[in-house]
Amino acid sequence: MNVNQETIVEKVIPLNDFSICYNDRGTGSVPVIFIHGFPFDKSSWYPQMEYLSDEFRVISYDIRGFGKSTAGKENESIDLFADDLINFMDALSIRKAIVCGLSMGGYILLNAISRHPERFYAIVLSDTQCNADDEAGKQKRIETISHVLAGGFQSFADEFVKKIFCSDTLKTKPELVKGILKTILSTSTITVTKTLNALANRSDTCNSLQQISVPALIICGSEDIITPPIKSEFLNNSIRGSRIHFIDKAGHLSNLEQPEEFNNHLINFISAVRNQMDNSSI
Repeated sequence: MNVNQETIVEKVIPLNDFSICYNDRGTGSVPVIFIHGFPFDKSSWYPQMEYLSDEFRVISYDIRGFGKSTAGKENESIDLFADDLINFMDALSIRKAIVCGLSMGGYILLNAISRHPERFYAIVLSDTQCNADDEAGKQKRIETISHVLAGGFQSFADEFVKKIFCSDTLKTKPELVKGILKTILSTSTITVTKTLNALANRSDTCNSLQQISVPALIICGSEDIITPPIKSEFLNNSIRGSRIHFIDKAGHLSNLEQPEEFNNHLINFISAVRNQMDNSSI
């Protein structure tokens, strides 16, 4: 999907001790907010912003330290990122929203809804999981931090890109791969290492899944090796009434690898949520 980036207007809003850079397009009474994964930025949602903005108000933002958002002084954690989401919504006078999170964005979303369920109309969990890192996973992140700080950022980025995309994408969509690599390398090593630490120390949210009472859509690339389909199946089995879709020829970035199919699932879900809300208000 080609996206005319000239139509993407960036805005900046101060939030406590840092500022958030974001895109805010379209109109509608039910905002849709997108949270990007690690170590990307809001541009990873451009195909969804472009597709949905004719019918919905859509917002994507750079998590603190990523893209053009500043980092602030607090130590990075998934709790902090979730607090940022709620504070960002407050700053935009958004009482409730449909929120979509991919990978780390899903961790943030699950953390936020467990503490602030009243702020969400519905959620979309893409290529993510509820599990915290086990000891092996934490150790691997610690080793990656050491590697990056020792000057291995380029090799980290090169290897990471090979893991997040499926083999078909790596062969047939070189411009996409190159663009994501550029995004990763534009992130500061401090942000990357501090966020890796935050990911290693995040809390498990699996026990809170049964408390989710809003509509939930789960999407996963069928060839995702970072958060494999079994993780999405667990989310679907644990969240009452959720629906799930697997996308063929897609890895960890299913929204970019197969944007048309991803967008179709997304707009069908969002439209159904909006129609349900309209009918309940009659």
